[in-house]
Amino acid sequence: MSKYYNPNRKKNIFDPKSKKPFLLSRSKIDLFLNCPRCFYLDCRLGIAQPSGFPFSLNAAVDTLLKKEFDIHRAKSTPHPLMKTYKIEAVPYSHEMINVWRNAKKGGIKYHHKETNLVVYGAVDDIWINDKNQLIIVDYKATSKSSEVNIDANWQIGYKRQMEIYQWLFRKNNFEVSDIGYFVYCNGNTNKEAFDGKLEFNVKIIPYQGNCDWVENTLKEIKGCLMNGELPFSNKNCDFCQYRQAAFQFEVKQNRQSQKMKKSNTKSKYSHQPKLIY
Repeated sequence: MSKYYNPNRKKNIFDPKSKKPFLLSRSKIDLFLNCPRCFYLDCRLGIAQPSGFPFSLNAAVDTLLKKEFDIHRAKSTPHPLMKTYKIEAVPYSHEMINVWRNAKKGGIKYHHKETNLVVYGAVDDIWINDKNQLIIVDYKATSKSSEVNIDANWQIGYKRQMEIYQWLFRKNNFEVSDIGYFVYCNGNTNKEAFDGKLEFNVKIIPYQGNCDWVENTLKEIKGCLMNGELPFSNKNCDFCQYRQAAFQFEVKQNRQSQKMKKSNTKSKYSHQPKLIY
């Protein structure tokens, strides 16, 4: 078993009898919207989806972008990209900026008292425009031959992410612009040689967020967590389809094995432990 995966987590599990606020990350909200069953298995039962290994190159891009924008944050000057895209803003300077950008330090959070859920997340960056409105900024990195955009169906998660951050900052009494920006870095593979460096084309993509869905979603999440039964899965959930297919095969194999044992016939699967469901 991988040391990075614990299929029987004991921490950060929702207890319907507890009056203590339950911490709910931005990514768990997205998980609920993608598949209520996977969300319930994770947050109520402690059985999370196996996660992939972190994308170190993406993390490196994030770190370098933050350093680059921090230079202009210290001077209250616009980044050259802002000038290129005619964005009237500068990186926002605030004593909490390094907390907001770090989930381990708590990120930006808000206690939604109606559901007793504490929603939190770590934003990549904050800018401030000429109207004194905060602008939510998210860094993305990829490498593709076509032009980068946020139009694919699977990128709905990017948009939700930005909208949750907009909601969080508004709940923390900040005035927030409806327009946020994705700073999208696209690795250039058209070079003749690697030469020990990877160059990126950087594009800023505006997005008009609408966080009206967040409040009702939190109520649905609380109802899901309070329920004593597994919710239905999303029919398009790859994890659920895998579990169902594997379960059906294993049950069939168990039945065949039991029949062979009853007829005193040796089974080539007899060395395997009995599966119990």
